[in-house]
Amino acid sequence: MNTAQSLIIIITLLTSLAATLPGIFLMLRGVALLSDAISHAVLPGMVIMFLYTNQLESPLLIFGASLAGLLTVLCTERIIQSKQLNKDAAIGLVFPLFFSVGILLISLYARTIHLDMDTVILGEVAFTPFNRLVINGIDYGPYAIWIMGSIALLNTLLLMLCYKELVLTTFDAPFARIVGISPTSIYYGLMLITSITTVSALNIVGSTVVVALMLAPAGTAYLLSKQIKPLIGLSILFGAAATLSGYTFAHMYNVSIAGSIACMSGLLFALVIILAPNYGLCAQLIYSRTTMRNLRIKIVCEYLVKNNAQESSTIAHALGWQLDDTQAILSAAEQQKLVIKSANYYSVIQ
Repeated sequence: MNTAQSLIIIITLLTSLAATLPGIFLMLRGVALLSDAISHAVLPGMVIMFLYTNQLESPLLIFGASLAGLLTVLCTERIIQSKQLNKDAAIGLVFPLFFSVGILLISLYARTIHLDMDTVILGEVAFTPFNRLVINGIDYGPYAIWIMGSIALLNTLLLMLCYKELVLTTFDAPFARIVGISPTSIYYGLMLITSITTVSALNIVGSTVVVALMLAPAGTAYLLSKQIKPLIGLSILFGAAATLSGYTFAHMYNVSIAGSIACMSGLLFALVIILAPNYGLCAQLIYSRTTMRNLRIKIVCEYLVKNNAQESSTIAHALGWQLDDTQAILSAAEQQKLVIKSANYYSVIQ
């Protein structure tokens, strides 16, 4: 592994950490799709700041985009509070409006801007090690490491400092108000951090990966644990696993790194939703089969109580079951010492 590859892995891991932390609380609050909305709605803020500075590299673009993201949240929240539309419908109405305003502003006043939609959607992670932060002729390393490292550190510190407030306002907002914590302030603070994280990561990994890393690791972890601290740890772990496996797959098959990371996030979710011990599809299937078998055993026992000893064929005919299924149920009941077989007749053990 060469230096550029190591730097790419570090950058994507920092992006994963930065995106996963706010994504946990977005999911728990039921507004996870706001991350997708923000990733599209920031465009007018970026365009307005570009028109003001006439510089694509100006940090004011991030500031304007963050304000646009926060304004998206404000508008969405007002629509939700009106109780005329649900959350999904409110989000679906607001972010296309903001995105289309950004497109119109570009068409009217900034036609010369080079807007690479592939880069916006999927990012260009492979080039990030070569975009260096140089100050006074000193090379301080890739610009993306400083940006995403700062965002990851900021999100981690805010989680540690505001952990109690975040948890309390997420699960019991009325009680939070009683003890003097403002759920509204915490909510909009979370949205501001989400906006800053989304905007900062857009040019590095693209909107697809930002949304995937905000939603998939938290959703995957939620299938395994409903307790908040294990949920946070598992979310970070799944985010890192998706990042590392995605990069490995992209390197092996020479495909998009960002696309592979997003794909692996979805595959990890699919794997867990199938194999999760409590809520997975396999566990539910086993539970359903076990429940159905126990119910049929109970039916057989009640039938035998009313009709004394009976042959398996008679039982199958009376209950309308297949003979093989009936014999399997009788064998299971016999193993549980609920019925006894004498000759070819079954009866309930008294």
